[in-house]
Amino acid sequence: MTTLPSSRGARQQRHQLIVDHVLARGDATVAELAELTDVSVMTVHRDIAELADRGILRKYHGGVSAQPSMVFESSSDFRLHAHTDEKRALARAALPFLAPGMSVMLDDSTSALALARLLPDVGPLTVVTNYRLIAEELRGVEGIRLICVGGEYSRTHDSWIGLPAMDMISGISVDVSVLSTSAMTAGMTFHQEQEIVSIKRATRQAGAKSVLLMDHSKVGRRALHRLESVDSFDHVLLTGPVDEELVREMRELTDVRVIETEQAGGAE
Repeated sequence: MTTLPSSRGARQQRHQLIVDHVLARGDATVAELAELTDVSVMTVHRDIAELADRGILRKYHGGVSAQPSMVFESSSDFRLHAHTDEKRALARAALPFLAPGMSVMLDDSTSALALARLLPDVGPLTVVTNYRLIAEELRGVEGIRLICVGGEYSRTHDSWIGLPAMDMISGISVDVSVLSTSAMTAGMTFHQEQEIVSIKRATRQAGAKSVLLMDHSKVGRRALHRLESVDSFDHVLLTGPVDEELVREMRELTDVRVIETEQAGGAE
């Protein structure tokens, strides 16, 4: 049984504990989750109702089950709590690619969001994004010229997608594009949703240079749709541990850097 204090931070921790438990097992009963989190059955009912409303889990009478992998891997809420230390390490490693006066396009990945949180220290920048959370992060920052990509709002991704977004991105040229995706092999990147593939391709192509940020959980795996070949990206930043042979193959195609996280020894 895991005891968690009753605070907003603890509620988020409890939600993550529930999500991790359900994803590992496929489903769980309310009683099981109440014992796991050491809270009341009514509190668990509220928790799973909120998680179901956010599209992370699927509620049924007496319990909750995991959404199909495509759903929870795409959910912004789910991604916000996954591999956060690694994403911050990737963001710090990507920062030297930017300099005052440059323009940068950030996709709707939580890795790009981690980088956005560091941009106020860079100096004057033009930032283009379709991710609501990045816009919220930067909208009040002096020295940041913020351009928001519009289109059809996706609650799952918390971003704007669709043909209007594609048209707008296709008409923009920036110094650097920074993005992430859900999976990659030595030679190819992938995403599980076709409409997101189109947005990410346009984002990569909008930059004179492109930087791909990938935590180790995404490396050496595939998803349904091919995105771009690895050599389409000018720089690929990975967190370890990653297979050395896979990294060697990638380095024959483009610049690949393996970044240490705080837990691996070094600053996060």
